[in-house]
Amino acid sequence: MSRIKGVFDSLRERGGKALVPYITAGDPHPQHTVALMHALVKGGADVIELGVPFSDPMADGPVIQLACERALVHGTSLWQVVEMVAEFRKTNSTTPVVLMGYLNPIEARGFAKFADYARSAGVDGVLVVDLAVEEAPEIAPIFRAAGLDCIFLLAPTSSGARIAAIAEQASGYLYYVSLKGVTGAATLDIASVEAKLEEIRRHTKLPVAVGFGIRDADSAAKVARVADAVVVGSALVSQIEKHQNEPAVLPGLLTQQLGAIRTALDKL
Repeated sequence: MSRIKGVFDSLRERGGKALVPYITAGDPHPQHTVALMHALVKGGADVIELGVPFSDPMADGPVIQLACERALVHGTSLWQVVEMVAEFRKTNSTTPVVLMGYLNPIEARGFAKFADYARSAGVDGVLVVDLAVEEAPEIAPIFRAAGLDCIFLLAPTSSGARIAAIAEQASGYLYYVSLKGVTGAATLDIASVEAKLEEIRRHTKLPVAVGFGIRDADSAAKVARVADAVVVGSALVSQIEKHQNEPAVLPGLLTQQLGAIRTALDKL
């Protein structure tokens, strides 16, 4: 059983909801990323999404675009990100880690080579933002053969046929983008989210995580009432940006920020 499936199965048995924080690897500096990952676990993370910095993060808003820029200034590469996971695994063998990024850096390294190296380092899943479902039958099996879950995005505009096609290729969980826009965008409409999740669940038994627009404990709790997991990204990355020149305080701040959301989810 994969670590991701194990986490969601355990949460389902006790009626809990998964908290999935996102940070960009290498932000504010590569030497701080592993400490920040451990801080997220301390704050209550069930799964960590670790962003692979990319020069053209088209699905991401200004906050994460700037995080990618800060990471790239320090030369953070795909291989370095995988090595960060290996370092994290020296003291944490239980928390699933999903790499979230774009197709080009993986393709440049070679899909099979990347998949084998990532899995050997302790990566559990891959979410490639610009991997279209039409291309997935050629690529997703490579990831799965290496033991990596292949996670896909769904959007408010995804049709029933497209949801079904994506669900057929996916494993681990599905990531529902709750807003028409980029990360860190506007206000959530919980009723619309709930209606779309009902449609998605007609096509899959995979857990569904909801991200984009979740900023704090209140918005996370509202989403968690209808979702299996909530993804928090831009709010955490904004904290990193604010204190980028004070790296010593960042682990404590992220633990505290995420801990407030964890507390809200546990009260549901």
